[in-house]
Amino acid sequence: MSATNNGNVSFVKSPDGVATISFYHPAQNSLPANLLNELTETIVQAGNDTKVRVIVLKSEGERTFCAGASFDELLQIKDKEAGAVFFSGFAKVINACRKSPKIVIVRVQGKAVGGGVGIAAAADYCLATQYAAIKLSELAIGIGPFVISPAVTRKLGLAAFSQLTIRASDFQSAQWAQDKGLYNEVYPDIAALDNALDELAKKLASYHPDALTGLKQILWEGTEDWDELLNQRAAISGELVLSAFTQQALHSFLGGNRS
Repeated sequence: MSATNNGNVSFVKSPDGVATISFYHPAQNSLPANLLNELTETIVQAGNDTKVRVIVLKSEGERTFCAGASFDELLQIKDKEAGAVFFSGFAKVINACRKSPKIVIVRVQGKAVGGGVGIAAAADYCLATQYAAIKLSELAIGIGPFVISPAVTRKLGLAAFSQLTIRASDFQSAQWAQDKGLYNEVYPDIAALDNALDELAKKLASYHPDALTGLKQILWEGTEDWDELLNQRAAISGELVLSAFTQQALHSFLGGNRS
């Protein structure tokens, strides 16, 4: 585990080959650059570990799964190159999940916003509670969900992605997310979620690893260009975040939350 004032990422491996990767940040599990980079490295590490059969990706706490990008860090971006680097952090996490030879199960215990929705969409299989509403708020602060859009659209379809993006101030329910294909299963509470998750992870870990790797390749067919595509999208977001509109929106949001 690595821990700083900016949160932490932990990696635990069970004897039966289930690797659990957890992230935490005190600001509603938002993701600054250091956590994004560490999350990517840990997913790659677990994928390359021959003793790991399946990966569970989760956040800590009982409320928000992930609030997306760190707004404090967005305000520190002063040029488009730095902006592109920051947003490429989400691209790296999504691509690490995509390219991992291991099946990645994402556990969503609470609300997912922005990049948090992208992480849920990067799962091979996603389990959630009924409290795991989702929102893509990027338009409301002057940017767009450009980096995560390929992953989200791949799961929800273009029409649902359009609704989620244009209704930038509105949460959609966990049931809506399941109906559209983001969540595979939804449970009434965290206890039920964790029971189902534990059972599924252990079952998958008992399957032939080569069969799981073959399935993984099928699930992600047609995404071979995502390394380049998501970095291109990161550059778009990195430039937009410098705009006066976005800077003012970020200041207003943070001021309102801290008053």
